[in-house]
Amino acid sequence: MSSPRITPRAQDYSRWYQDVIAEADLVDASPVRGCMVIKPHGYAIWEAIRDDLDARFKATGHVNAYFPLFIPQSFLSKEAEHVEGFAKECAVVTHHRLKATPEGVIPDPDARLEEPLVVRPTSETIIWHMYGRWISSWRDLPILINQWANVVRWEMRTRPFLRTAEFLWQEGHTAHASSEEAQEETRRMLDVYRDFSEQILALPVVRGVKSASERFAGAIDTYTIEGMMQNGWALQCGTSHFLGQNFAKAFEVTFQNKEGQLEHVWATSWGVSTRLVGAVIMAHSDDDGLVLPPKVAPIQVVIVPIYKAETRQTVIDYCERIAASLRPGIRVRIDDRENLKPGAKYFEWERKGVPFRLEVGPRDVEAGTAMVKSRLGGDKGSLTVDEGLGAVVQGMLDAFQQALYDRALAARTERTVEVDSYEALKARLESDAAWFLVPWADDAENEAFIKTDCKATIRCFPLEGQEQAQGRTCFYSGRPATHMAIFARAY
Repeated sequence: MSSPRITPRAQDYSRWYQDVIAEADLVDASPVRGCMVIKPHGYAIWEAIRDDLDARFKATGHVNAYFPLFIPQSFLSKEAEHVEGFAKECAVVTHHRLKATPEGVIPDPDARLEEPLVVRPTSETIIWHMYGRWISSWRDLPILINQWANVVRWEMRTRPFLRTAEFLWQEGHTAHASSEEAQEETRRMLDVYRDFSEQILALPVVRGVKSASERFAGAIDTYTIEGMMQNGWALQCGTSHFLGQNFAKAFEVTFQNKEGQLEHVWATSWGVSTRLVGAVIMAHSDDDGLVLPPKVAPIQVVIVPIYKAETRQTVIDYCERIAASLRPGIRVRIDDRENLKPGAKYFEWERKGVPFRLEVGPRDVEAGTAMVKSRLGGDKGSLTVDEGLGAVVQGMLDAFQQALYDRALAARTERTVEVDSYEALKARLESDAAWFLVPWADDAENEAFIKTDCKATIRCFPLEGQEQAQGRTCFYSGRPATHMAIFARAY
């Protein structure tokens, strides 16, 4: 039975998403339009994502650094595609001081900056300015740097986690001596994202290349991982860009190769953001609230003691013993708040997505057991509290994680369809969203028309299965196909 406070998915998916976020206490409204305040439970999910990814980056030889939030406006003019891609989303600082007036503070007219500063929408320009200082020889390469930061893109229509004016992310920026090395890096980091999404977020994704109209501004190629949400829409969950020598040429970054000749450096960039929290919500949650994969759940097991005054200490001591047997490998919390009844606690932790709940009363203490309830539903079960409890619960968490992945993969498989005409695609979209795997003759004008006509876009040209395009005709134009493409509506 769904929570009365949460709009059912089938009734209004967008409202359901907002309700799940509210009931799980993940964010709060900000006084700044389009920005979000990430509350502790929401931020803890992001921390789990960040910590796992950070370890993966370092395992592949990358190191962390930090670059300024403010970027000279002239830097964005140096790479033409880049400035065109971000110009409409940039916030600009023009003054460095305020002045008090009877009506309130205003920018001080005498404090106008000589050159306006752009609030970081992405860091390619300032990082390549710095790389120009650091690189002179092949011995200085490769540079493998990642940054954890916030960025600002002045979005007009915002939605928590999925699209906000300010968001948190990581951005990797690497410099290489050859095109081959840079392209290998681009693909390697795409695979890091794919493995993370599937192993940690329990979200199956498709790896692919973006069409020219969808690629990152200033990139030669943009690779993507695309996940399907429960309503059949796609979400771009991470991107990795082969930048060629575009930024190296714009910022005159050269190196002396082993033969003593000067060459421009080859570049990549790659990133994921707090959008991944939105992906987890939309891929796994239900009409009762948030459902979290155990590997990113801030609390994996909550223990709810049930007692009367005379049995309180006995039950609490027993709960402490259970918690100690689960730590440190399992994130566990004892909810001993005396101002809430057990039922209210059950309701709260279900909405917050905790994978398992243990209920412990005096009879459980006597029997050496605990009642367990899974967030995925089903009947309650009984666990024996002994030296093997930690291994048993860890096995349950692993099975929960796998069940989420299997469920998401089955849903994607069921809603990935092949159609032989554009009319068939439109007819399906009128009744139900899906991913459409189709032969496609690459054409920017046709792509733009489809996007306007039915709001479906090319999510990617999948890396696997491109041979299926050989000898086939485009589902839209009838011309010889150049690619297999996935069209879908997307966030």
